Amino acid sequence: MSARLWRLPSRGVITVRGEDRLRWLDGMLTCDVKRLAPGDGAHGLLLTQQGRIVGELHVLQRGDELWLETEASAIAGTLARLAKYVIADDVVLADATNAWARLALEGDGALASFAASGGAAPSRAHGVAASSLAGAPVVAARYGFSAAEALQLFVPRGSEAAVIAALTAAGAEPASAEELELRRIEAGTPWLGKELDESVLPAEARLDGVAVALDKGCYTGQEVVARMRSRGRISHLLVGLRFAGATLPAPRSVLASERAEVGSVSSVVRSPRFGSIGLGFVQAALAEPGTKLRAGDVVAEVAALPFA
Repeated sequence: MSARLWRLPSRGVITVRGEDRLRWLDGMLTCDVKRLAPGDGAHGLLLTQQGRIVGELHVLQRGDELWLETEASAIAGTLARLAKYVIADDVVLADATNAWARLALEGDGALASFAASGGAAPSRAHGVAASSLAGAPVVAARYGFSAAEALQLFVPRGSEAAVIAALTAAGAEPASAEELELRRIEAGTPWLGKELDESVLPAEARLDGVAVALDKGCYTGQEVVARMRSRGRISHLLVGLRFAGATLPAPRSVLASERAEVGSVSSVVRSPRFGSIGLGFVQAALAEPGTKLRAGDVVAEVAALPFA
């Protein structure tokens, strides 16, 4: 996949300021916030006391403040939940979504296109770096939602047209939201509100060790996460699904074996490379690739992730 450029109007940003921000946020999220130096980043989750997912966030260490990047539709709920735990802490939370336009640059030429346009990318995974592009101060973070190299860009509102023009002149190709959905399903990337919600535990979404630090101190929901890890008991698992024929089942369709309901479909897409595919959750005992199931009238076969 060549460098593709997406607008991300559905993404938002929370800022966390105050002297206690690192210690306090470390107790809220599954990633190791306290070890982040300026320019570092991490993928983390916000859990309930029962260890279930209520937020998925990318934490960016910006020196005097932390940024939490997530779905814009989740900003209000995340702010409300976090604010309940600010007691005697020097912590100030704010919604900064309106200050930044969000772009994603993903594909095999993403870093080269960004450099050709004048930007300076962070050197490490999940790193974050300030840059200047088309005369605008741009923040670049090195993570993505597809299986290819990627940068997430934060551009001051009003400057996005000039930045997009500079990136396209450097070889990036504007792409649709539908294509990004295709790429993230091919990559097996779970999405908040689709694969991730309050019914799901991190290990069920295969995020233990990915968005959950295995060696950090206490955080909300840690006891449940640690207990699942030590006992190895997972009831359902995120899997890839291949669908027979041209008909795609609807998201939330029930997945069934010969005798019973065993899971559900969460996302579907028609891939030029892999055919009719999707993501879903099935009972752990049936999560082996090749397992045959049904989603209504459609035959579904469990597939290994990622597709790409």
